[in-house]
This record gives sequence, C-alpha cells and structure tokens, in this order.
Amino acid sequence: MNKKTDFITGMLFAVATIIFLVLFLTNDMFFNWAFERHHNILSWYIRPLFIIPMVIFAFKKSYTGIFASIFALFTSMFWFPAPAASSPQVLEFLDFEMNYLKSAWTASKIVMSLAVPLFFFMLLTAAWKRNWKWLLGTIICAAVLKSIWSIAFSGEAGMSVLKPALFGLIICICGLSYFLKKRSRTDKS
Repeated sequence: MNKKTDFITGMLFAVATIIFLVLFLTNDMFFNWAFERHHNILSWYIRPLFIIPMVIFAFKKSYTGIFASIFALFTSMFWFPAPAASSPQVLEFLDFEMNYLKSAWTASKIVMSLAVPLFFFMLLTAAWKRNWKWLLGTIICAAVLKSIWSIAFSGEAGMSVLKPALFGLIICICGLSYFLKKRSRTDKS
C-alpha cells in the first residue's frame, strides 16, 4: 500500500473510532448493549493484546495498521456474547465504570480521560521512534495506573481488573520482545 492510501485508510479508521466513541457515549441503547457484552471478561483479556499490533504498525509507520488496531481495541468490548452469569466483583466494577462514563464531565474527569489519548500518543511515539525503553515504560505504567485507578475509585471491585491487566502486560512484553528479537536477527542477516 502506498503512503497516501495508507494515510487515507488510516484516517478513515480514526474517524470510525471517533464515531464509535461518540455513539457509545451519547446513545444509551448502544451503550447498554455494548456494556452487556463487556461483562464477558474475555473482552477484558483481549483488549490489551491490541497493543502489540499497534506497536508493530507504528514501528512500520503504517497509519492503517495503527488506527485499525485502535478501532479493534475499542470495539472489542462487545465482540463476545453477554455472559449467562458474572462474578459479583465484575458486576460491581462494571457498574462503577458505567456510572463513571455517564456522570457529568467535571474537570477531574476530563483530566483523567485525557490519560487515554496521552497513553496512545506516548505508546505510538515510542514505537515510531524505536525508543524501546520508553515503549516498555509506557506499557508498564499504563497497566499499573489502570489497576491503581480501578482499585482507588471502585474499591474492592477494582481488584477484578488485576488478572486481565497482568495477563495483558505479560503478553505485550513477551510479544514485543519476540518481535524485537526477530527483527534484530533479520536486520543482522
């Protein structure tokens, strides 16, 4: 794919992501439908895995790959069917998260919400510039801060985030380490 087509396709995925987020936050019927499926914790485990292709596509400087991965990350919350039952801790945490997302936009909520695009910016910039220490630090910091935020603001229910966050962190580090080692061997050949 040439650079112009890659950029245009990437921007289409970026716009689709923005449309999804606006629809998600403004349409109660869609919001509730998506959150019912987000009760399936498989979506909790799959979401961090999209960091790997995001980083690889940033490394390759592919806008389509980057923004398609971001679109997939956000929409993966409803890829799985609603579970027949969920643990009380998961239900309590998701109730907190739903109320947080639907609450009024205060200054502190705006600041906290800016952490998401800041994470993407730092992650993608580190990969684009091939700064592996910054990349690793960003991934670790994001997993730790998500866990701290979840526990600090939702109490005991936030503990339900720890296993998926740790799993995602380990898989991301292993997956990216494998990619970097493979890339290093290819560069030496």
